[in-house]
Amino acid sequence: MNKKKEVLDIINIILEDCIMAYPLSSFIISLYKQYGQRGSLSKKQLQGLYAKASEIKDLPPGKLAALESIIKKMPTRYKSELPEPKPLFEKDELAGQLLHDILAKYPEHKRALYIKSRYDNNEVLTPAEMSDLKRFHKVITSKG
Repeated sequence: MNKKKEVLDIINIILEDCIMAYPLSSFIISLYKQYGQRGSLSKKQLQGLYAKASEIKDLPPGKLAALESIIKKMPTRYKSELPEPKPLFEKDELAGQLLHDILAKYPEHKRALYIKSRYDNNEVLTPAEMSDLKRFHKVITSKG
């Protein structure tokens, strides 16, 4: 029969050595429990374990070197900065200019006032409303 080679679990050995050295350390106990449940620790947790283990005087330096090499092999994860918040709706500058020109000449134009109220409330103007604005503007500019 094939016998599996026992893999030397250096992290578990160091955790047990740390528990023996610091029996009341809640950090080491929580790392030990988590390692037992998940079978792995994050890079930051391993760095914390390394810091604690390096304080133990009679811990062989080879174990620390093995833990350090495991830490160096792990990828470093960086959190990217959040993008700047963008407004949900950007006003159409062309529509604003057309409305301004129409209402400057005819401040009581009902359809233009209706479209302006929608524009001011950040509602999306329909293509029909945009074509109305362009048509009104064309009539106004051809007269004046």
